[in-house]
Amino acid sequence: MKQPQRTGVIRDYDMHSASVRVGYAVVILLCILMVILAVFPILWVILAGFKDLKELIASTSIFPQSYDLSRFATTWAQLGIAKNYLNSLISVVGSVICALVFNGLLGYGLGTLKPKGYGIVKRLVMLSLLMPTTISIVPLFMNIQKLGLSNSFVPLWLSYGANAMYVILFVQFFESLPASIIEASRIDGCNPLQIFFHIVLPLSKPICAVVAIFAVNAAWSDFLLPYLVLRGGELQTVMVRLFVFSTDQTVNADAMMRSVVFSMIPPIILFFIFQKQLTENTVSVGIKG
Repeated sequence: MKQPQRTGVIRDYDMHSASVRVGYAVVILLCILMVILAVFPILWVILAGFKDLKELIASTSIFPQSYDLSRFATTWAQLGIAKNYLNSLISVVGSVICALVFNGLLGYGLGTLKPKGYGIVKRLVMLSLLMPTTISIVPLFMNIQKLGLSNSFVPLWLSYGANAMYVILFVQFFESLPASIIEASRIDGCNPLQIFFHIVLPLSKPICAVVAIFAVNAAWSDFLLPYLVLRGGELQTVMVRLFVFSTDQTVNADAMMRSVVFSMIPPIILFFIFQKQLTENTVSVGIKG
């Protein structure tokens, strides 16, 4: 059976050159090294979770002496993280919806409608990318307190509905959409909101997938704002629960390792499920932008 021809930057014809083969081998080795550097910390944490405290301190081997899952079950019961998983899920779902709708609407206005003065707003949005997010924590928390939104998921959702990076991604994608589609929708009598929700948004699945994955990862791993806003134990997210758990003087290092594994499980599962969509959509957005 004839092998398919290699296409892309390096073709089969190029592989006849010794310098190309050496360069290709170097690139492959660098990719393997980067994979090892990325996977090793995750693997080390998971394997360390199988060790007890004595073995964790004394052993220099990455592999545990035994793979006893009962230790994870004990830590799960001690941590009581099932309720926190649900809280994090509520935070993530609301954050993704707000990230798509609110940032998408602003991107739609700046990239498609382009009203008078849109250039100034666009520059201000891009300028906000230069500002560290930590400097906005104090005024944001003060406004949350004044509005009476403490101990609620609403501030967490809205904070992801005002993300400059997501707005820029939407603007770049919307600018690449054919203007004829928008004009045809206007002729058919659609108002701007109808065009956005019924025409533009369905055509924007690639960028919506990218923004959604970014929002899921950010909302799941966020600690500071949930810690400040969700002060009640009933609404704590996974990251806040891990911090509270780590401050308990009865918690050992081995139990803390296993609790970190519990926090890593959902993002890893999501990555394996959506890795193909993430890579394909990121490439397509980069080309269209």
